[in-house]
Amino acid sequence: PLPSYDEVLVCTPDTEEEEVELLVRRALSPGSQDQKIYCLLGADKLVYKVSKQLESHFFRLVQSSSIPDYRFIIFCNAKAHNSYVITAFDAYKMTFPCYSKTEIQTYLKQHLQVPSGTAPIAQAFEEPYRQNVKFVFSERAGMGK
Repeated sequence: PLPSYDEVLVCTPDTEEEEVELLVRRALSPGSQDQKIYCLLGADKLVYKVSKQLESHFFRLVQSSSIPDYRFIIFCNAKAHNSYVITAFDAYKMTFPCYSKTEIQTYLKQHLQVPSGTAPIAQAFEEPYRQNVKFVFSERAGMGK
């Protein structure tokens, strides 16, 4: 399934330590084994202080956690050589091949299927519906829309 609002943090220079700590705690807490994959996107954009705290929280929780197979991914720009996050987590670094936009779209269409009988919200964002404003309604209020 697509990630939910509590699984992904998109980092900017304004991202605060508390936001990063909350995501790390979710990923490494005993209740986190419900098939979620926690992600920090653009972690190379974090300021030095927040990057240091990310490293501290992560390694402290890994040592004290009883979860052997947590799911936590940190995405960084490979060209961001001056990022503290890249240096701190260098031992865990993996490089992924570059895929074209078409290859990515084909993969996602094959693997991210909406159950039959359900209208996918993604159809609102496909081609003839290109608009500048989108409204998303949900029966569950305040769930990260």
